[in-house]
Amino acid sequence: MERKLLIGAQDFRFLRERNAYYVDKTQMVEEFLDCTKESAGIFEDTKISRSRWAAEMNRHPVVFLSFLNVKASAPDEMLRLLGRAVCSEYRRYYSLISSSALPEEELRQFHEVYSVISSRENAAALKEVIGSSIVVLCNVLELYFGRKVYLLLDEYDTPFISANSGGYYREVRDVLAGMLSFALKGNPSIEKALLTGIQRVAKENIFSGLNNLVVCTAADADYADCFGFTEEETRELLEYCGGQFTDEVRDMYDGYRIGDCELYNPWSVSCYCARKRPESYWVNTGENSILKNALAQQRSTFAEKCNTLVEEGQITVKAELSTAYYEKPNDASLWGLLINAGMVTIEERKSEEDFTVRVPNQEVWKAFQELTAFYLQVDEYEIGTMLGYLKTGDIDKFAEAYRKVFLELPSYHDLKDENSYHMMMLGMCTFLRRDYDVRSNRESGGGRGDILLYAKKPALPNLVLKFKYTKDHSEDLEEFATDAVRQIKEKNYCADMQGETVLIGLAHCGKQAVVAWGKCG
Repeated sequence: MERKLLIGAQDFRFLRERNAYYVDKTQMVEEFLDCTKESAGIFEDTKISRSRWAAEMNRHPVVFLSFLNVKASAPDEMLRLLGRAVCSEYRRYYSLISSSALPEEELRQFHEVYSVISSRENAAALKEVIGSSIVVLCNVLELYFGRKVYLLLDEYDTPFISANSGGYYREVRDVLAGMLSFALKGNPSIEKALLTGIQRVAKENIFSGLNNLVVCTAADADYADCFGFTEEETRELLEYCGGQFTDEVRDMYDGYRIGDCELYNPWSVSCYCARKRPESYWVNTGENSILKNALAQQRSTFAEKCNTLVEEGQITVKAELSTAYYEKPNDASLWGLLINAGMVTIEERKSEEDFTVRVPNQEVWKAFQELTAFYLQVDEYEIGTMLGYLKTGDIDKFAEAYRKVFLELPSYHDLKDENSYHMMMLGMCTFLRRDYDVRSNRESGGGRGDILLYAKKPALPNLVLKFKYTKDHSEDLEEFATDAVRQIKEKNYCADMQGETVLIGLAHCGKQAVVAWGKCG
């Protein structure tokens, strides 16, 4: 029977019962987890079913919580969403526990918590019980089943990130930390627990006092093959769906690295298989909001590193993978967040805290476009439109759009020399990464071109940009711009470019900008 793609389905039982296509990652169960709820048929013919742990199936109660949707703009709404997430597990076991002969005190606690988190009307009462809610549930399950509980908590850090972005982190920090700390540290009913998220658990802050945690980051080999699709798995999925494995697929969705494993984005590959269009399907808006806050607070240092990343394709940074950014908002913890979130990936580990990182693929470069527009405080659509004229060779319209961007640029006072304009335009070149190889200050011909854009497709022109700047308002900017084009030709910056090549001179004085252009040869 033909298997179908069910995009967005996260329940493994749901996939198997509907004969849906899946990539077998059950080896993670062998490394850590257990199975429950009459799972023998669901895991038939999977990797875990052939392991020594198959005999443990259905032996332990499991509490599974997902904080994926616990995102709110205010603290009271955050508490209500937390209550809803926990309530789903209470409701799953409610009939079983309510009809049991458990001790009266444990039943009272169970019903008291359930009453508050199911109504979610009284914020004060919800705040009071949410901290002990997981412990109470685990306790009654251990009493009922006679075995300790496995606790699985997916996206545990989403509430922290949301609270940080919403500006109310300090108001909910103690509630969130207390809930998780009690669930892990003060919970005698737990056999094992697994938490997943993009921020590493830092023992010295939100989980103070916990000393039995094994923490795995994107730099570690543990569970490396349990996340993402390998190239072989990607090829098999594409073949099954009647698609083709191409360089474009690799450029768009490959490039992630966990430990020593090279991985593809599973969500994006699945969406591509369904739609057969190489588009950007993955947008990490939570991390983008943190990045925007960081750009606003740490403009000079972090923005400089980002510019170098755009210019050179990779950069060596100091990254703290042991600290959560919302607890210690500095550059090192921010780079650690970007690594674990997949916004950048590790190319090489230089030392314990020094990493060479790069943007994984074209899809993630798309996310950096939004950040570039935010940093410059210019509309993303306007930047895209302006650079689109470069791709079509319509330089007159490009010049008009370029001048318009400068008139609206709030941060023009930062543009104090040629390099300032150069770096601003280089940041905008994130919009061209899919169609061009971007090079800056690289040896070419008889010198160094400012920005050289090598077209990846024959239909597009190569582009060479040269910047000029003066503080003297009496200077002739038309002449300056024309001189920039002449200099490109004389220095032969386009020497190694094949096909049509457009030469662009950009002259500036404050918010005034003039563009001249010519062609190579």
